[in-house]
Amino acid sequence: MAVTEDLKEQEEANPSPEEKKQKPQLWKWSVIFLCLYGFMAQLKPGESFITPLLLSLEKNFTREEVTNEITPVLSYSYMTVLVPVFLLTDYLRYKPVLILQSLSHISIWLLLLLGTSLLEMQFMEFFYGITMAARVAYSSYIFSLVTPSLYQRVASYSRTSVLLGVFTSSVLGQLCVSVGEVSYGTLSKISLGFVIFGFALTLFLPWPKRSLFFNRKLQGPEEDSSAELDQMNRNCPQPTAVKPVSAWRNSVFFQMLKELLNVVRLPQLRLWSFWWIFNSAGYYLMVYYVHILWNEVYPAIENKHVYNGGVDAASTLLGAMASFAAGYVTIRWSLWSELVIGIVTSLQAGLLLLMSTTSNIWVCYVAYALFRSSYQFLVPIAIFQIASSLTKELCALVFGVNTFLATILKTVITIIIADKRGLALAVHPQFLVYFGYFTLLAVIYFGAAANVIIKHFRNEKKPVTPNQNGDTELCSTVMVVNDAEKLTNGQV
Repeated sequence: MAVTEDLKEQEEANPSPEEKKQKPQLWKWSVIFLCLYGFMAQLKPGESFITPLLLSLEKNFTREEVTNEITPVLSYSYMTVLVPVFLLTDYLRYKPVLILQSLSHISIWLLLLLGTSLLEMQFMEFFYGITMAARVAYSSYIFSLVTPSLYQRVASYSRTSVLLGVFTSSVLGQLCVSVGEVSYGTLSKISLGFVIFGFALTLFLPWPKRSLFFNRKLQGPEEDSSAELDQMNRNCPQPTAVKPVSAWRNSVFFQMLKELLNVVRLPQLRLWSFWWIFNSAGYYLMVYYVHILWNEVYPAIENKHVYNGGVDAASTLLGAMASFAAGYVTIRWSLWSELVIGIVTSLQAGLLLLMSTTSNIWVCYVAYALFRSSYQFLVPIAIFQIASSLTKELCALVFGVNTFLATILKTVITIIIADKRGLALAVHPQFLVYFGYFTLLAVIYFGAAANVIIKHFRNEKKPVTPNQNGDTELCSTVMVVNDAEKLTNGQV
């Protein structure tokens, strides 16, 4: 049996010439189908109107129940399932986790349609947390279908399909509510139909033969020779005897954890990881509670005057444009990163203050769209700054750790200010707290920016001092190169 399995693996790793000719067409159709799924999975026209539904006469929950008892469960659920889902995504090779995500989507809309109690709505938020954690399966799945040379292109395809799906879903929901005067209950039924169709699509997704960490032995010889994790294994001393402790210390995962220590030593990676953890935590807290704020600022009597879907569509489009524009910003990021982040964060603080104090719902809408687009502007810059010095596998681990730490921070803030067991603040005081949070972050960023800029201009004024051999001192450059070498295992 073992010999048969080995031969089978060799055949899969070394395809025949005819199979090689079929592969280009195969991956193209696989990517197209996955992008179609990414688009369809976002078609939930009722998603922008979940909070109005809970506060409407159809469900009749109070604003305090939604703010302090139902919505906080989303943060707790997300934190609880994030790490298991992250590991299972790679171990089970993506598809089962996408199926779990689709089943969770179905559970959400069934509970919204049939549930009437507070506990059932809390379970709805629990399943919502699972769907958010499972997004990593879609974003990483597509990389298992293509070679590394195509990563950037297919990543743009998958991201575009998701954004287009969110935009279409929001517009469709707004048209149903404002033009068709569809009830929130009917909108939930339409959303349920779409997510059931999305579930059917997951059953036909191709099952990848490899993944990033746990399933690598089925790779072709060309990919295998250039894989960073395999390079790690070759660089690591192999134990002479099979001992659990020795095997763990020489495992790929342990080596990657050691590599993470080098991330802290690189200023740009440290800065953007800090931004990812602290700013994204505040961003998602705002997104979770902003619909409750809108309902309090403008408690519309008629559903057709609730414009959540239109605002979500506009902010998604504006965010996509901001992300696209970020790719063309060419400045010296090692010098100006802190200042740029400080300016954007102070702008976000001002927008939060505006949202928490205004009584005009249209001002709230505009401030929300600007807040989201300013965050989306920095996301691709952060991804590039973090990923540019890391291997593919280490990059995935860094983003996973950053996201988990952001989730812990978000959960702690939720327990303190939103949960009924904490301060149980109403939504307006919560936004004042978020304003203070972003103001503090802006002060930290401006302080760091001043420190970096002052050091830079002081060093420029210093005359270049030759060493004993008449060569220019290159200490700092050597240190940077050495750090890069450590992070890339010699593959600079």
